[in-house]
Amino acid sequence: MRIALYQCPPLPLEPAANLDRLRQRAAEAARRGAALLVTPEMYLSGYNIGLEAVSSLAQAADGDWAGQVAGIAREHGIALLYGYPERSAEGNIFNSVQLIDAQGQRLGNYRKTHLFGELDRSMFSAGGDDYPLLELNGWKLGMLICYDVEFPENVRRLALAGADAILVPTANMEPYDFVCDVLVRARAFESQCYLAYANYCGAEGEIRYCGLSSVSAPDGSQAAICGREETLAFADLRRDKLEASREGLTYLRDRRAELYRPLL
Repeated sequence: MRIALYQCPPLPLEPAANLDRLRQRAAEAARRGAALLVTPEMYLSGYNIGLEAVSSLAQAADGDWAGQVAGIAREHGIALLYGYPERSAEGNIFNSVQLIDAQGQRLGNYRKTHLFGELDRSMFSAGGDDYPLLELNGWKLGMLICYDVEFPENVRRLALAGADAILVPTANMEPYDFVCDVLVRARAFESQCYLAYANYCGAEGEIRYCGLSSVSAPDGSQAAICGREETLAFADLRRDKLEASREGLTYLRDRRAELYRPLL
């Protein structure tokens, strides 16, 4: 399955403009054979926008934005994973991502579980124990958001549940290039799955984003790697590579879970 990553500068507080960009990139990605397009964390609203703006913009998972994204997906025949501020039925606000398939159906929603510093904690509630495993074109997909991937337990949990690939919209900033360069690649290798990491580039307020979006393969190679500029990157998720890697590296089978109980 071919996937695309949209690495872009944020357009904070401009949902309509971000939907327009999404429509353009979806058309290009579909034209170039991608079945799925992944965007950065909080793509529709911007990330570093503060509590007042987040509270004003947040929508339900089935709100107007979801309907517009579904229309774009149907128009161009491509699945879309997008980040947005979600307001729950109880009124809590979450940093969320949602996957909509090429027919415009909502496949699943995920709320960020590990909040990064005061920036996240000042705006969002932490997601609960809900790590959905979704199926798209025969591939089992998990979702995480940014800081979540820096905890190996999150990736391993999804891998043990059967994830073939984990999709990670992110807003990773300087000076944390190490996460982009090394850590996400190690997560894919140690948990024997693909890992797609879609980051911002450019600046948002005082934040400068790293770029360096990538698709890491289970054998340690990189199926796609971006620089620092806006780009639409492509990678082919290969079933044969996934199966060969899992046959050669048996980390998941060789675990001795009974030894790890003290970690809990």
